[in-house]
Amino acid sequence: MHFHVITLFPKAFESYLGESILKRAIEDKKIKVSFYNPRDFVKDKNKRIDRPPYAGGPGMVIQAEPVIKAIEAALIRSKEKGVGSKKISASTKIIFLSPSGKQFTNAYATTCAKKYKNIIIISGRYEGIDARVRKVFKTEAVSIGPFVLTGGELPAMIMIDVISRQVSGVLGNFDSLEEKRAYSGEVYTRPEVFIHKGKSYKVPKVLLSGHQAKVEEWKNKKAKPILN
Repeated sequence: MHFHVITLFPKAFESYLGESILKRAIEDKKIKVSFYNPRDFVKDKNKRIDRPPYAGGPGMVIQAEPVIKAIEAALIRSKEKGVGSKKISASTKIIFLSPSGKQFTNAYATTCAKKYKNIIIISGRYEGIDARVRKVFKTEAVSIGPFVLTGGELPAMIMIDVISRQVSGVLGNFDSLEEKRAYSGEVYTRPEVFIHKGKSYKVPKVLLSGHQAKVEEWKNKKAKPILN
């Protein structure tokens, strides 16, 4: 799985991708993440890529051409031959992050992991990206929730995390996927009992019983629904 992220702030990803499971997944070549900064595709010596919106309004809009060139660079790296919507292979998906887009879910992530080898994620900033980008490429608008953030970097990281978990080998043990099993939302570890401010807190007896059927019954009763 190769993620291609179009972003003005690639360094925003360094900390999260440089730790824990995703870091190991990258090192083990289970996933790959590449970045394309639209500023690298402009001739302006100041690397300016934003302009005021036509018809007025607050904020600035990211120009279409630098973003288009960044997407084309991602397609070339994906070994794609064309840039038109009809020429992009079925194994490549272009996602346009938008608060008004389709809701991102575990089911969506699973489909992406199974169907695509390359996922291009377009992260916007400011007032947004010139809408003509979506007329050049066949993109799907996707939202991670009913709220607005200052940029698309956090949504992109969330999508990379959720989709990567569905890639075989990333979690080590595929049974670690909570959505594939009865996940109680309550987990316990040692010590069996601890005292805090005079009050004793114990692990539920059923989890110490060794009776697997009763443990599973307890988990099913406590199970929390995971949205798909």
